[in-house]
Amino acid sequence: MTLSTDPAVDPLARELLQSVVDVARAIFGAQAGSVCLLDEAAGELVFQAVSGRGEESLVGRRFPAGRGIAGWVAASGEPMVVDDLGANRTFDRDFAESTAYVPTALMAAPLTHGSRVLGVLEVLDPAPQARASLPELDLLAMFARQAAAALRVIAERSPAPEPAPDRAAALGLLADLEELLRRQP
Repeated sequence: MTLSTDPAVDPLARELLQSVVDVARAIFGAQAGSVCLLDEAAGELVFQAVSGRGEESLVGRRFPAGRGIAGWVAASGEPMVVDDLGANRTFDRDFAESTAYVPTALMAAPLTHGSRVLGVLEVLDPAPQARASLPELDLLAMFARQAAAALRVIAERSPAPEPAPDRAAALGLLADLEELLRRQP
């Protein structure tokens, strides 16, 4: 299964992810939420859907997959809650500042397919009561699993991209065509 990290590629996937992040943000009373998909070839996480703070400018933005809390969640495949980002060494404050929104707390969960991580769902500055216990983190993980399952269905229903033509074969066909054209009166 291959998921494109180009936000313009699949409007259905984009709409679905936006819905997931909007609902997660509302349920957790968060200031912002996002879904980033992993672009394994580039080694980056790519913002695919954003709700609340940053929604006008972050979709399509990329950052190294090994960076920050989202990077840790993507690498470990484990959800995480951080109540004080100022005291957390994993938090990438420089990146947050570059987005013009620096949260003080967050919850993050991986989007998984089997043992493979597809991306990360985050809610930023959730209401304190929404991040107070394990059941809330489990709820966020369920949202992430729902998003991953829906992405799998969309990817499986999408036609496979046409394979790129073999350069040598294409040049051979052009040479044959050139030879045929030369033989024409």
